[in-house]
Amino acid sequence: MERHFIINIGRQFGSGGKQVALALGQMLGVPVYDSELISRAAQESGISRSAFEPADEERKSLRLGLFHGSFGDVELFNIQSETIRNIAASGSAVIVGRCSDYVLRDMEGTLDVFITAPLDRRIERVSQRTGLAPDKAKSLIVKKDKARASYYDCFTFGNWGVAGNYDLCVDSSILGTEGTAEFIIDFARKAGIL
Repeated sequence: MERHFIINIGRQFGSGGKQVALALGQMLGVPVYDSELISRAAQESGISRSAFEPADEERKSLRLGLFHGSFGDVELFNIQSETIRNIAASGSAVIVGRCSDYVLRDMEGTLDVFITAPLDRRIERVSQRTGLAPDKAKSLIVKKDKARASYYDCFTFGNWGVAGNYDLCVDSSILGTEGTAEFIIDFARKAGIL
């Protein structure tokens, strides 16, 4: 019987973390969940996808209850967390962001990875992907990383991107997308996850 595993990917904006996750999914033959989690959480909860999108990895305003007919961030986080647990219970997968390392912290067979890259490489990647000038790409990176850190720190009571939160931190600019994915797989095998 094949071993059940989950690889959780945290990432700096522009580090290529999603591309690494997609390469992992392809190499391992498992599904990759990123923004698809929003659709699945909406479907499982019966709440419109549009309710989840403004709070996706960004803590806009921490509302602790129902407010004028909308769901607060805590409720949406809890619904999304339940979706992550359901995905993890149903089979092997790669899950990108959304505090999945924290949500699945007590589950056996998980590997928590954080993907990083030097700022200049991230600026180059974001500029190429979006067509933004380098200074605008840098501003977007700073904004996105700040939002991800705020979201993660709020819901996990931890510190986003701090090495001690992860099993492996890797600079994707050294080995590239495919090489980074292969390195993670090798690490997971040596760690007994795969």
